[in-house]
Amino acid sequence: MFTHQDLSQLQTQSLKMQGFIRQQTYSPELEKTLRRFSSWEVAELIFRVNQSTMRGRMAADPSLPQGAVEEDGRQRWYTLQEVNELRRRLKVNRKSLMPPRPAGRRAIRAAIANFKGGSGKSTVALHFAHAAALDGYRVLCVDFDPQATLSHSMGLSDVSEEFTVWGIMARDLIHETERMNSAAQGAESGAALPRRRLPASITDMGLADLRIADFIKPTSWPTIDIIPSCANAAFVEFASAQYRHLNPEWSFFAAVSRYLDALPDDAYDMIIFDCPPAIGYQSMNAVFAADVLYVPSGPGYWEYDSTTSFVGQLAEALEDLGRFGASVPAGTLRLPKEFADIRFLLTRYEPNNELHRAMQSAFVKVFGDRVVQHPIEMTRAVEQSGRFLSSIYEIDYRDMTRETWRRARASFDQAYDEFKGHLIAAWDHIEEVEA
Repeated sequence: MFTHQDLSQLQTQSLKMQGFIRQQTYSPELEKTLRRFSSWEVAELIFRVNQSTMRGRMAADPSLPQGAVEEDGRQRWYTLQEVNELRRRLKVNRKSLMPPRPAGRRAIRAAIANFKGGSGKSTVALHFAHAAALDGYRVLCVDFDPQATLSHSMGLSDVSEEFTVWGIMARDLIHETERMNSAAQGAESGAALPRRRLPASITDMGLADLRIADFIKPTSWPTIDIIPSCANAAFVEFASAQYRHLNPEWSFFAAVSRYLDALPDDAYDMIIFDCPPAIGYQSMNAVFAADVLYVPSGPGYWEYDSTTSFVGQLAEALEDLGRFGASVPAGTLRLPKEFADIRFLLTRYEPNNELHRAMQSAFVKVFGDRVVQHPIEMTRAVEQSGRFLSSIYEIDYRDMTRETWRRARASFDQAYDEFKGHLIAAWDHIEEVEA
């Protein structure tokens, strides 16, 4: 027979293995570090300019970051900070290398969501965040998944649950209950409206005093921050049900949206959500805060079937939330929920697999141009990046054949380019809606 004590012992053993893996993957200080990028990568893959053009610009202006030179003198290697300084200062054909970003508007938000486990949500979120950072964007990731794969891949492992999405939701419950009580006290009707009371077990945790920035943690990428998750955050579904009972009028699904609305508009450019493989309190917060919904799916029939169920159940859940309309504060969000764009992305795709090609055709027949044109291919390099909790952008191409590495990167580059294009178009749509 097995009890919770046996499960706890199994977790302890697994945590020891996690520590061993981190020792093999991260620096000796158990901190994930970001590698440098070669002048070849910077020119051709990041800036997408001719190498000779970049070499000429570097030689003409010695004040530009010159990077670190290899012992044989053939290659220079740049930190991401140096890459971004070059991006700010260089122009090619009189064009800036800075990425497009609508002025005066908040960051665009994208949820990577599907309740099918193994569909590639965390892999997509990780690679899109890294690709966006290499593209010059400032990125905030929000890990809604208690499995915390994205957080671990970003180098965060020792996270307290109060600094996760659960903490944001509990803090929002306290603030919203206080707001409702103040409104009840100020009612002009003269009738005594009931006050909502929260137990000391919630109000005495100190969450109400946490600042916006307290939930945001830096990563090894200087332009990527994250609101992390942890295994202990799994109880958020149970806690949220209790919180709704304590205050049935609390619009729980808008907690993260209200939190993000409080960030300065220019703090980030993109906010990327990694959602859990279920429709629940956390995933509903993610989709409600998102401007764009990206649905990854494997190329098999059962994954197609699960994606179809996800779309239907999400539609029903969003429709049910319409009854909260009167309790949502003005200026935060609208009901019914609207997305600026919805896209479907095939992952683990093998172009030479007849079944995969057939399923891609089925997706296109059903979802039309909502299906992105460039699926993410399954390659050996992608498998290796998953084993080492790293994206293909973090792996040094010298650790494998350059062609193997480049093929994997090309697949993610194409998928990211489409993703960026959809987000830029959505930014324009949001401006028209919110003006």
